[in-house]
Amino acid sequence: MIQPSRRQVLAAGLAVAAGSLAGCSTDVVVARGDRANAPTAPYPDPGSIAPPRIDLASLPGYTPPTDEGGGTYSREFVDGQGRVRWQILDADHNVIPHYTAPEDVVFGPPATYNQLPGVLNFRGNNWRTGGSYGTPRITERRLERVWEKQTGRVRGEGSYWPGAGWTGQPLLVQWPRETKVAMGLDARFVDDDGFVEVIYPTFEGKIYRLDLATGDETRPAMEAIWGFKGTASVDPRGYPLLYAGQGLNDRNGTIGPWRWRVFDLIANEEVWHLQGLDPSSHRPDWGAWDSNVLIEVNTDTAIEPSENGLIYKLKLNTSYDPGAARVELAPEITRLRYNADSSHKYGIENSAVAYGNLMFAADNDGHLFCWDATSLEIVWMTHVHDDTDASLILDVEPDGGVYLYTGNEVDIRGQNGGERICNVRKVNAFTGEFVWQFDIPAYYEAINGGLMGTPMAGTGPSADLMFFNLARTTAPREGTLVALEKASGNVVWRRHLSDYSWSSPVMVTAEDGAQYGVLPDSGGTLHLFDVTTGLDVASLQVSGGLNVEATPSVFNGTMVFAGYDAKIHCIKVV
Repeated sequence: MIQPSRRQVLAAGLAVAAGSLAGCSTDVVVARGDRANAPTAPYPDPGSIAPPRIDLASLPGYTPPTDEGGGTYSREFVDGQGRVRWQILDADHNVIPHYTAPEDVVFGPPATYNQLPGVLNFRGNNWRTGGSYGTPRITERRLERVWEKQTGRVRGEGSYWPGAGWTGQPLLVQWPRETKVAMGLDARFVDDDGFVEVIYPTFEGKIYRLDLATGDETRPAMEAIWGFKGTASVDPRGYPLLYAGQGLNDRNGTIGPWRWRVFDLIANEEVWHLQGLDPSSHRPDWGAWDSNVLIEVNTDTAIEPSENGLIYKLKLNTSYDPGAARVELAPEITRLRYNADSSHKYGIENSAVAYGNLMFAADNDGHLFCWDATSLEIVWMTHVHDDTDASLILDVEPDGGVYLYTGNEVDIRGQNGGERICNVRKVNAFTGEFVWQFDIPAYYEAINGGLMGTPMAGTGPSADLMFFNLARTTAPREGTLVALEKASGNVVWRRHLSDYSWSSPVMVTAEDGAQYGVLPDSGGTLHLFDVTTGLDVASLQVSGGLNVEATPSVFNGTMVFAGYDAKIHCIKVV
């Protein structure tokens, strides 16, 4: 695909933004007519796409990095505005002069990422396009309460943390019988073939284990003491291992360590951890972990970015014997450390996406970049001009191109008195070049505006659309939900939200093919909306008017999320 010039991209983005701001007082603006026959071109089924091992030299415009000596490598930014330098370090924090990976790390298609039914990581796969499992029968198009579970509250980091927040997506796992037996679950769960376990790390430092059907405890909550903000991962092979990054180290004034933790779900306890305060880091005084790990099962490798600015590659050396009720691991650590000319804060809060051996993320300094999971070479880096907390979406489209969808927030620019605009972009994943840009004003105060929730990718009849939930746009308390054409960035519909949201919308496709989006907001309202129009088909007040930042997980139409009312909620679409 021939890429437009940066001048053309910006002009197109500004034109789209101008159209999107017209008539902001209207709840829903539909900019395109009947979409009954959409998409107009056949979009590939993600389950059929097996990403190859990509030879970096085959990428358009690729040049080898500059060897600066002493194990330091560098390359120029995509836009020519600066350089990025990186080093690879071993478990003892020593620079490896010439790193050679023992095996190729290549992620497969998203439909095969998890080997158990359910939602086992943030947004359900390695492209971050999921979050909902199954095709439920929906006949009444309404939301029904199933159960609530009271959780705790803590104070720390100068704030108040009740329940769970951003990203805070629970995990929903349908375990095989042998694993349920190995974990020592009650016979009523073991004998129930439809049993699904909810695993939910929360602000208070407890990890709840609950029955999706009833909310009953399946095992006592694991007490980790220090709280979680991001989303955990169950090992995608179905091993009873839980990986959870700690988001808080302050519990009611008591300061603890920063850790990325691994829990044995048989022993129901922590068995291994990484220290967040890492002397190898360019940000050695901060060690939180909001990013969600990805695991490449063929090589038993985990890749985890950190808010300390490092990217960790872990050879896990796992083993699982269900008959002996034993699961073990012995991770070997390799670190990728980088420093761009424009780096200042460092830190990665979003969750990486992976296509074959290529991985992608953005950081707090306004950099979007690609690296090779095998060699840990930084393939390209570009400026997106502000902090990006929301995770990227990866998509393969009819032209055979591989693209990223991303958006920044108003953070650095707000602090510096700069332009308070959220930039939503489509990016060529192989080159880092912008394809189109959609701009929308956003407010900057104590709570950042812009894209805080990960986009929702259309599938099937909506496969030519990408959906964005934008916070604090038309007013400090308000937001905008917008559907954009993947091909052009044009607005298909735009929805005004009276209460902004940081949650990531999740697609639910019903048995009859009808598609709905699920989105909770900062006013405690859960929206079930028609993805063809943006209009609610149902809504429900779920947390007494208090904020819901957490992203829901859905299993056959039953969803779970927690709110600032310090409760875990279970709601069913019927």
